[in-house]
This record gives sequence, structure tokens and C-alpha cells, in this order.
Amino acid sequence: MQLLDAGSTDEWAATFTEDGVFEVGDSAVHGSEDIARAARKVADEFAAAGVQRRHWIGMLTVTPGGDGELTARSYALVLEIPTGGEVVVRRSTVCTDRLVSSGGQWRVKHRRVTRDGLDPA
Repeated sequence: MQLLDAGSTDEWAATFTEDGVFEVGDSAVHGSEDIARAARKVADEFAAAGVQRRHWIGMLTVTPGGDGELTARSYALVLEIPTGGEVVVRRSTVCTDRLVSSGGQWRVKHRRVTRDGLDPA
């Protein structure tokens, strides 16, 4: 996530498999090229607004799965820091990754990011 926060969107997207999926809420982006393009668009919008985003990841668990895959699950806080302003915790999320070994590295096959918290009754 440090790559994404630094604006290195192509390098961040390269941590996904070529056919990887990045799913946030009800929307999903398929393929590392489209993931890079979508990430660049968002990064450019925040830069133009003078806002630095940071992702704080914690409480990571990793579970072996079938076919040599791993499932990683973590909590993530998304922070926004406007130029000269106060840090704002924008959202709390749960991130679930399906990881596969590819080219000697672990890559994200599917990342699902969901809102953390209780659903309204």
C-alpha cells in the first residue's frame, strides 16, 4: 500500500496477477492494467485536491488454502491529510486477499475491500 500512497500506481498494480481483481464495495476492476489505470485516476484526483492518502494496515492473518494459495485478511484505516490540514480517518475497512505464487513472488489474485462496522438495522 505504500506504493499506492506514494502515487506509484503502476508498481502497485504490478502486485496483482495479470487477471487480478480489485473489488471495493459493489464495484470491481479486472486485470492489472485496468487496476493501474483506475488507481492512477484516483491518485491524480487526490493530488489535484491537495490531499495525501495513507493506508494503515493491521491485525493481519494469513491462512493457507488449496492449490498453494494463501488468504490474507487485515483491517485497514484509510486516512486523508489535506495540505496544511488535520488528518481525517475516512473509512475503516476489512481487506481480504487471495494470494498466488507467480514468477517467484506472491501476487494478489483477488482483493476484496469491504466496509468495517455494524450494518444499520
